[in-house]
Amino acid sequence: MLYIRDLCKVFAPGTPNAHTALDHLNLTLMPGEFVTVLGSNGAGKSTLFSAIGGGFWADSGSIFLDGENITYLPEYKRAAKIGRLFQDPMKGTAPHMTIEENLALSYSRSRRRGLYLAVCKKDRDFFRAALSEFGMGLEDRMNAKVGLLSGGQRQALTLLMSTIVPPKLLLLDEHTAALDPATAQKVLEITKEIVAKNQLTTMMITHNIQSALTCGSRTIMMDEGRIILDLSGEERKKMSVAGLMDLYAAKQHKTLDNDRMLLS
Repeated sequence: MLYIRDLCKVFAPGTPNAHTALDHLNLTLMPGEFVTVLGSNGAGKSTLFSAIGGGFWADSGSIFLDGENITYLPEYKRAAKIGRLFQDPMKGTAPHMTIEENLALSYSRSRRRGLYLAVCKKDRDFFRAALSEFGMGLEDRMNAKVGLLSGGQRQALTLLMSTIVPPKLLLLDEHTAALDPATAQKVLEITKEIVAKNQLTTMMITHNIQSALTCGSRTIMMDEGRIILDLSGEERKKMSVAGLMDLYAAKQHKTLDNDRMLLS
């Protein structure tokens, strides 16, 4: 379970450029819950992910994951519990190493067996079987350098690396945004399959309102560092893109003017 209370973060405090990125934010995720996160640029979505992942420490508030207070835990220690994918397919992998070597490093790190590249037949067969489920032919390219893969292939590989040992929490920071529509849909389908298969507690940032309302079981919308809408159950099932925009306007007394969200 993820439990966040009164989380605050101000950048450049005490200066004319001071910006409140997280404003006393509260959030609870139950085990296995898949939550999509919406919000315009500057709403605080990626800041929230960085605070959870340990990219920086919050100014105040608390973050508990699976009963452990991780608010001030170093990022490298959180990495053993939290998987994260970014928008840039170049992040999260070592491009000059092979697919097999990348998986071996991720697998050994997650299992706390120390970092090593030697792969036994059992692990190699495990990697191959996992890759074959993607339907991208990566299981036949285990010795290919990751830098030679397409963006979609690399994101699929990074997703496997992040979940090969199921994390306590999976953070997906617009992980399909840099891909072409067909590839993005393929990676999204793979994502949903992996999350469902492993019953992963997941948060996914997206600018696609339709995807936000159809992926997972809950949708939250952020604005000015706060969660302003939290939709689940029948309310979410019945919600349309237009309805969500109207709800946002009624709540914030302004229209949603983010082109990426409106045109997705």
